[in-house]
Amino acid sequence: MRLLLFLFTSLLAFGAIAQNNYEYTQPEQLNDGWQTADLRAQGLDTTKLYQLFAQLPEAEHELHSILAVQGGELFLEEYFDDQQRDDQHDLRSASKSIRSLLIGIAVDQGFISSIDDPIQKYLRPLEAKKNLDYRKEKITIRHLLTMSPGWDCNDRDKGSAGQEDRIYRKKDWLQYALDLSMINEPGEVSNYCSIGTVMLMEVLERTSGMPLDNFAKKYLLDPLGISNYRWDHTSKKEVISAAKRLYMTPRDMAKIGQLVLQNGNWNGQQLVSEAWVAQSTSQHTFIDESGYGFLWWMTAFPHEGKALPGFAASGNGGQYIVVFPEIDAVFVFTGGAYNSPKAQLPLFVIRDILIPTFGARN
Repeated sequence: MRLLLFLFTSLLAFGAIAQNNYEYTQPEQLNDGWQTADLRAQGLDTTKLYQLFAQLPEAEHELHSILAVQGGELFLEEYFDDQQRDDQHDLRSASKSIRSLLIGIAVDQGFISSIDDPIQKYLRPLEAKKNLDYRKEKITIRHLLTMSPGWDCNDRDKGSAGQEDRIYRKKDWLQYALDLSMINEPGEVSNYCSIGTVMLMEVLERTSGMPLDNFAKKYLLDPLGISNYRWDHTSKKEVISAAKRLYMTPRDMAKIGQLVLQNGNWNGQQLVSEAWVAQSTSQHTFIDESGYGFLWWMTAFPHEGKALPGFAASGNGGQYIVVFPEIDAVFVFTGGAYNSPKAQLPLFVIRDILIPTFGARN
C-alpha cells in the first residue's frame, strides 16, 4: 500500500510538468440513455484532473477506463491501453453487486417469499450429502447475501475447502458447496465466499423458472437500455448459468451505479424497490475489516473535514462502481491489474482527485 501511494504521489508530481499535454473532451452524446455535459463549463478547479491524465500515458498503470457521472450527467470518460467505449469488460466480482439487485427484484416480484427463508426451501431435491450438520438447515438467503453461511469457505484463505480456485476444479460446484463442513453458526462470521453468490443465483433460477441471463435481461438490463453485454466465466470448464459473470461496457456499469443512486428508479420506472436498495447498500457485517451490505461494500473518503460515505461494487483487476449519494456522483473504473496492488489505484484517484473535483461542484 505504501509503495502504491508513493507511485501515485510521484505520478501527480511529475504530471504537473506535462499538464498541457492532456486535452479534455466532453463525452460523446449517444443514443444510449446518457446525457453528457462539458466539465469545463462548471467553473471547477480541474488542475489535478488534468495532471493525472497528462501523466497516465507514461505511467506503469493498468487502468482501462475512468468515468464520472454527477447529477445524472456523464462528465468524464477516458480510456487507456487501447480500450474502446464499446468493449465489454469482465466485471469479475463487481457482478456480485448486480446479483444483489437481481435478488431484490426476485423478492419484489414475489418469486422469493423472504430473504430469511432457508435456502433449502428452494433448492430441494439438491441437498448436502456429506458433512451433515443440523446448522445447514438454518442457512438463509440473507446469510448468503452477507457471506455468513457458516461453511468452510473463504476465498482469501487458500487452505479453505471452499476457496473459489478449489471449487473451480470440481465437477459439481453446487453440490460441493452444500457438502462443505460447517465451521461457524450461520450469520455469526462473514468471510468472502464467492460460491455463496452462485447459490443465490441458483435459488433465483429455480424460483423464477428462468435462466439467470433471461431473468436479468427482462427485469434489469433491457429496462436500462443495456444490450452490449454477455455472461461468461474465466474457467476453462463448462460453467453453469448461475455461476457466470457479466461482461459489459463502462457506460453501462455507470447505469448500474446511477440506478442504485436513484433508489432503484430509472426513467420513472421502479426496477428494484427503494426499500431493497436502502437495505442492500446499508452495512450488515464486516469482511476483511470493511463494512459490507448485501453484496455491496461500504466505503468512506475524506471530504471537507469529514467522512463522505458511499458504497461500491468491486472486482479483481480494478473494476469499480462507486456511488456517493451526498455529492450525487457515480465513479466507474475498469482495469487489468489482476491479483495486483495496482488494482487499488482507483481508490487514490477517487480520494485525491475525483472527490475534490466533483465534491466542490455539488
